[in-house]
Amino acid sequence: MPKAPLSLPPGPSHMEGMIDASSDTSALVLFSGGQDSSVCLAWALSRYARVETVGFNYGQRHAVEMEARQVVRRRIVGIDAVWASRLGDDHMIDLRGFGAIAETAMTADRAFEITDKGLPSTFVPGRNLVFLTYAAALADRRGVRRLVGGMCETDFSGYPDCRRDTIEALERALNMGMAQDFRIETPLMWLTKAETWALAKGLGGEALVELICEDSHTCYRGERGVRHDWGYGCGDCPACELRARGWNEWVEAGRPALAA
Repeated sequence: MPKAPLSLPPGPSHMEGMIDASSDTSALVLFSGGQDSSVCLAWALSRYARVETVGFNYGQRHAVEMEARQVVRRRIVGIDAVWASRLGDDHMIDLRGFGAIAETAMTADRAFEITDKGLPSTFVPGRNLVFLTYAAALADRRGVRRLVGGMCETDFSGYPDCRRDTIEALERALNMGMAQDFRIETPLMWLTKAETWALAKGLGGEALVELICEDSHTCYRGERGVRHDWGYGCGDCPACELRARGWNEWVEAGRPALAA
């Protein structure tokens, strides 16, 4: 269940001056336009003086997220003037060749089910490893050492590349292979989906919660015709079920705010 409500000053102005002086002042957010990456973008904007975003087109069935990510980027800067001053360039990387190799329920018209390997049919083998490797190469060129991703182990959906052990192993490999000092930040790693809603409120108040409901996209089927309390989606794919369950748990707990 979400943690107890925390006392925060009214409005989003509490986010000023939250740059972590002990680390680099820039970050690159892996940004799909979904709920988790939208919260991660807000999290990064509350901490770093310059925040860039990177998206990946891997032939996903829910390609509507490519449009959603631009809407979220445009609207999120209206929540806080400091965020507006910090949001930098957006980058899009074409990985459709990689997606074609995977042939999962995320990239092909297949049923959402558990495969004979015991993994969801939505699992794209190595997707986060590939995303982070490309992001690191981009970050190297852009002079950024902090990568931010929405991987989460607590609400584990059967994806082995969402585990923190996997992320830490890749971080070591990237630093060795690129002679760099990258840090992969995963602010949602130990949060439930309900706590992710609470974190959104803690970062940007009800304005950010509403933005995520209205403009972010998570549904694997790409459904944008039906608006639920928690946002748009088919309501029965794994992504929608997880998002709805987290929303209901958060609402039942009194819609608390979780400090970043």
